[in-house]
Amino acid sequence: MNRYFIEVAYLGAAYAGFQRQENAHTVQAEVERVLQVVNREKVMLTGSSRTDAGVHARQNYFHYDFDGGQPERLVYNLNALLPRDCAVLSLRRVPAEAHCRFDAIGREYRYYCYGKKDPFREGRAYFYPYSVDMGRMQEAAGILMEYEDFTSFSKRNTQVKTFRCRLTVSQWEEYDGGFLYHVKGNRFLRGMVRALTATMLRVGRGSITLERFREIIEGRDCTLADFAVPAEGLFLERVHYPEGYFEKM
Repeated sequence: MNRYFIEVAYLGAAYAGFQRQENAHTVQAEVERVLQVVNREKVMLTGSSRTDAGVHARQNYFHYDFDGGQPERLVYNLNALLPRDCAVLSLRRVPAEAHCRFDAIGREYRYYCYGKKDPFREGRAYFYPYSVDMGRMQEAAGILMEYEDFTSFSKRNTQVKTFRCRLTVSQWEEYDGGFLYHVKGNRFLRGMVRALTATMLRVGRGSITLERFREIIEGRDCTLADFAVPAEGLFLERVHYPEGYFEKM
């Protein structure tokens, strides 16, 4: 039995999320469908990073096992069958013990906002036509680097053993016509990036102080944070593996 990593990118608007769900249109179900068509055999995928309904990804991974080789034109064949909002970027054969989720050492996200109405950003960024204090939001982003317990920024009923995460990047950046929150860490909790973004936007608008922001973090209570930003602004940018990981495969 051979194991393969399959790298994908997708716009999340039409999907109920990344992971397979009963009676729901998901990225995993779509990729499994076309793999079954090409291989003429049912294939079960394991995902590296779950994304919620409506969230986009420039890079995400699955792995799967298949008894036999894969045709050289598999990527082309899969893309010919996939809808236009989902693409296979690469396929790699890996050792049997490789695991796209457990071997990942980090994930990187960006949440995009724009302040001037622009139909070409619709569905790919959050329209936020308000003035914000970027300096204060940058301070808030820096404060997050001081903490590892992010209980306040996790959705309820999340089945995790720990709420501890280590952030290595946390900063606001400006881009043409808008601004974004860029964050990288070893792991993320369900809803965490959107909660961080929404709560810091409140700092930028002056509705909460930096002192209150610290209190929210230290309160370890998800009712204190704000989760009210839409999924459409969030992109999983990259899943990180150890240096040389794929070269050793």
